[in-house]
Amino acid sequence: MMRSITPRRVLSPEQQTEITRIIVKVGQLMGQHGAEARLIEQTTVRLGLALGLESVEMALSAGAIVLTSLYQGHCVTTTRRVLDRGINMQVVCEVQRLCILAEKELIGAREVRQRLDTIKPFHYHPWLVVPMVGLSCGAFSLLFGGDWPIFLVTFVASAVAMRVRQLMAHHHHSPLINFAVTGFVATLIASSATYFGWGEQPYLAMAASVLLLVPGFPLINAVSDMVKGYFNMGLARWGMATLLTISAVIGIVLAMSVTGIWGWKLWWDSI
Repeated sequence: MMRSITPRRVLSPEQQTEITRIIVKVGQLMGQHGAEARLIEQTTVRLGLALGLESVEMALSAGAIVLTSLYQGHCVTTTRRVLDRGINMQVVCEVQRLCILAEKELIGAREVRQRLDTIKPFHYHPWLVVPMVGLSCGAFSLLFGGDWPIFLVTFVASAVAMRVRQLMAHHHHSPLINFAVTGFVATLIASSATYFGWGEQPYLAMAASVLLLVPGFPLINAVSDMVKGYFNMGLARWGMATLLTISAVIGIVLAMSVTGIWGWKLWWDSI
């Protein structure tokens, strides 16, 4: 992608280099926290033009950003790795807010750099997330046709699984292993409803308790990227979402093999 405008200020080579570092950090931050490819490119280019560059060109991949800034025949090219830091739209919104302020000439390159350094991802307290996830999965069990005993089993299974997922993420385990273990724990606890005969359709708990593992955001971004022409980004995100789903399935099947309760088969037969 390339856009160009008449620069509003005279930039020295040092200033161009500094602005290039700023805008590539913007793209890196947005990529690390789950923004779609089109939004990353648009925001980065807009900010570069707002800070006085003539044009900005960039190439995105799943693991890196390559960016070139041009000003009066002089180009600066830099590359940054993009490591997954987890989906966090608060960071994306903060970066876009800086871009808008720069376009309105309310802040300059120095202020943008300072504010970028102060952006910290916002996270809800873990012990708030755990019951909320339990309630959401329990609500899905009611929507599936379950009763209150199934709701309670689903709530406990998904809440415990979410806590396991948080602890594994805190210790930096691979997301694939994390999803497999979380699916195993959720299915193992939820299968108790079928084992003890709680509720009218106890197998629903096994289906609802693992909904916290659905990689909805990566799948949506993958489709969005491919539709908008960013096939490499879209395919990479689709592949990662597929691997996460397979890992969760492995954990679920392993738990059902241990208990001998094939609740998903019962659920499928009831449809």
